[in-house]
Amino acid sequence: MLEITPELLLQAYRIGVFPMGERRDDPKLYWLDPRLRAVLPLDGFHLPRRLARTVRSGQFEISADKAFVEVVRACAEPRPGHPESWINEPIVRLYGELHRRGHAHSVEAWREGRLVGGLYGVSVGAAFFGESMFSRERDASKVALVHLVARLIKGGFRLLDCQFMTEHLRSFGAVEIPRDQFRERLADAVGREAVFQGDLTGEDPCSLVQASTRTS
Repeated sequence: MLEITPELLLQAYRIGVFPMGERRDDPKLYWLDPRLRAVLPLDGFHLPRRLARTVRSGQFEISADKAFVEVVRACAEPRPGHPESWINEPIVRLYGELHRRGHAHSVEAWREGRLVGGLYGVSVGAAFFGESMFSRERDASKVALVHLVARLIKGGFRLLDCQFMTEHLRSFGAVEIPRDQFRERLADAVGREAVFQGDLTGEDPCSLVQASTRTS
């Protein structure tokens, strides 16, 4: 079996392919190339008013790239209705290396020094591939998602890939597109430059998101 290296992993993302494990304790990885792809339009993100109030309330302290591996491992934890996870040790190791090389990023939500929510993904050019998210308190992962979208908008990203559709993602405006259409958008995005914005000090993430939606 071909060894999956960080270099091979980035090449795969550039053509729309990504790996997953079968189970948390199974070391094998499998390549996926879904027929339908879920994407979250950065100019069409639906921000509910209640969530915007939560974001602005300061209920959670938000950081980026502060606890990447901790976020990945938290995403792999069992949760109600999802006792298993596709995130195994090879995933933790590979994406940890991508993070060290500047190609993978996390957004963390904290309360009183405890990590209570977050998400992580991979960036290639102006494309960001959302991998997984977790929440130990209500709205923690949702607030992290708003902060992610704001960072991507500010950094000039063109595509936010969510891989598979869920009702949770659909509620934020995610849509499913055919594989060929996704590859066209992906080719355009990876050929452009973007910068992941780790610091939004002085910025209102809700305003960044809403401004992008209004001007689309």
